[in-house]
Amino acid sequence: MAVRGYALRAAERAGAAAGPVTSVALLIAGCALLGVAAAGAGGAVVAIVLAAVLVAAAFACCDRLALSAMLARPVSEVEHPELYRLVRDLSKDGRLPVPRLYLSPAKQPNSFAVGRGPRSASICCTEGLLRVLDEAELRGVLGHELAHVSGHDLPGSSLSAGLATVITFPATLARLARRGSAGTAGSDLGPFEHALMLVFGPVAAVIVRLAVSQEREDRADADGALLSGDPVALAGALRKIDAGTAELALAPDGRRLSVGHLMIASPFRPEGLARLFRTHPPAGERVRRLEALAGYRR
Repeated sequence: MAVRGYALRAAERAGAAAGPVTSVALLIAGCALLGVAAAGAGGAVVAIVLAAVLVAAAFACCDRLALSAMLARPVSEVEHPELYRLVRDLSKDGRLPVPRLYLSPAKQPNSFAVGRGPRSASICCTEGLLRVLDEAELRGVLGHELAHVSGHDLPGSSLSAGLATVITFPATLARLARRGSAGTAGSDLGPFEHALMLVFGPVAAVIVRLAVSQEREDRADADGALLSGDPVALAGALRKIDAGTAELALAPDGRRLSVGHLMIASPFRPEGLARLFRTHPPAGERVRRLEALAGYRR
């Protein structure tokens, strides 16, 4: 039985790594082709080295990039003792290290987990999430995020977020030049930003879609519901989050598009470039699966 358990865990990790490895290999191959086209064999070597440095930097900084995209700040236990209590209890039940906690000022209800592994994991909740959910629903959402940690989803999804952020950096730079501040809220992309996103956005979207599958959200829903012990509460939370993301959709700039797949629900309206980055299954299907897990009959 022990050998079988180790084999299953090894298979899970291999499956979780397949997508990110494919996306990284595709990125390096694309850079090598560009290098060959520009300067022959020597250019290919330089391009491969630069691509490897890019991947390493994106993986090292993925958590900071994702958190900064949502303007998140560390939250103390004095500010939110109940949040810390819930995360500590769930981490103990899941036999996981207690993650660092962050709070985003976004009014939209949403959350995400990011990090290079269980020991470097961080969970970020928006102010909107804490405002609209009751304790049982918040426990279910936190269980979902911890399920991503225990399911070895974080390295691949965080790496793809970091790579996508770096790839779309020219559009982000144009946005900062136009608005003059990284923290200034905005709605629509400017013409130059939009043109840059049309060039770099599809490349970033391919990286994200290869590294992240819809099944990871379904798996995290089921595992998170079992960890929290209340599938119905998580289903209720998903209903509220889906309504909130539709009403308070985030502006799809380069940085936010690159980290949207990390969140428990897609934070954008399903139109334009945001459609390319969409990796979440429909909320209605997720709610139905959770209610079936609780024994509800349809």
